[in-house]
Formats: sequence, C-alpha cells, structure tokens
Amino acid sequence: MAARGAKALNGKAAPQALYQRIRADLEDKILSGRWPPGHRMPFEHELVETYQCSRMTVNKVMSGLAAAGIIERKRRLGSFVAKPVVQSAVLHIPDIQAEIAKRGEAYGYELLARRRRKATKDDLERLGSERSCDVLVLGCRHIAKGRPFAYEERLINLDVVAAAAEIDFASVPPGTWLLGHVPWSEAEHQITACLAEDDARKALALKKPAACLVVERRTWRKNRIITAVRVTYPNDLYRLTARFTPAGRL
Repeated sequence: MAARGAKALNGKAAPQALYQRIRADLEDKILSGRWPPGHRMPFEHELVETYQCSRMTVNKVMSGLAAAGIIERKRRLGSFVAKPVVQSAVLHIPDIQAEIAKRGEAYGYELLARRRRKATKDDLERLGSERSCDVLVLGCRHIAKGRPFAYEERLINLDVVAAAAEIDFASVPPGTWLLGHVPWSEAEHQITACLAEDDARKALALKKPAACLVVERRTWRKNRIITAVRVTYPNDLYRLTARFTPAGRL
C-alpha cells in the first residue's frame, strides 16, 4: 500500500485525487466488514507512513469520515469505526435473538438453507440493484419458547460484504452477525399482512394458510446495497409499535 501511495506522489497526482483514493480505501475496509464497528483505526502517523502522504491529507480524510458518521474520533484514544445508529431509521433494525431474550424467553435458531450463487433477476429485483453480483442466499428459522417465531429469507451482497462468504451461519443468525460487523447508513422497511408463502408456512409449522406479518428490509452503505431480507411472523406472535410526537415538538 505504501508503494501505491508513493507512486501517486511521484506521479504528481493532484492532492484531491490522493485524498479521494485514501478515503475510498478506508471506506472499503469498513464496508467490507474487515474493520467492524468498534475497530480502532490506524493512528494518523501510521496512515501517513502507509500512504506516503502528508499529515494534512490524512487529517482531511479522517475529518471527512467523522463528519459522515463513519468513524468516531475519541480524544487521546484514537479513531474507531462507528457503530450503526439505529435511531436514524423510522423503525430500528431489530436483532431477533436479542428481542426474544429481552422478553425473557428461550431462543432457538436453525439454518434451513445456505447457498452462494450469481444473483438472478429476482435476486437483483429484491436487492433493488441492476448491477450483477454474487449473493449468499440464506433461509433461517427463529424460535421462541420452543415455537417457531419467524422465518427469515435473506440475500447478502458478497461484492460488498465478502467476509460473509466465510461464515456458515449455522450457529449465529445472519442479522446478528451483520449488525455486529457491517456498518450501514440507510435502511428501507416495507410491512405487509398476507398469507404465508409455502416455504414460510412450512418453516413456521402452520397447518393451513394463515395471515402473517411480513417485514421486508433493505440496507445500504454509501449507496451500495448490503442485504435484502424478508421476515415472516405468525400474526399472533409479533407486533409493531411506535411512540412519537408531532414534528417540531418535544
């Protein structure tokens, strides 16, 4: 990496171009999950040595990342990859395992399907992307007090989160892993009530067609899609609530 930085300087690249390259490189390490939330960033003098650039350029990069909420700068301690700020979404992104534990109920989890493939047309539609990519396709069952609580169908964009390909997800739920390793900056929820599809009905042990609550969510980091998930809940086990005030009032 140092050689690349030196080449840029020897080639008299514009300072702005070098700044953009360093920032893109650091963002890629964060977005890919190589540097998860809470990871300590290299100190500025280490980055100066790595990229063979000025302290001013590194400071500009770090200030920009901090202003964007990607990192947190702590006096005397250094800079750290910021944790996702779930309050920025209209509905927070839940960790189903944590939600069930918070209710004081025994949690169970089963990985029903795991496959890596080139994104199909339907996959890209779910991801809201026209860009071809590899995806990890997961089917999971969450259990509360011995009863099926939710069926999760998830796509993970491996072009963005390459590290997910190395996780078997047999013991850790994908949502829990993603929240702990991959920062996100934007989320979209869609909530519907409908009859459970065949895979969901089987996973939830529903003996006949039944109305379910379906939550579909997509998350992004800097306009790059991370994951798309569809979670189906039996209608008697899950409730969405919100408490808020009129805009502009406390």
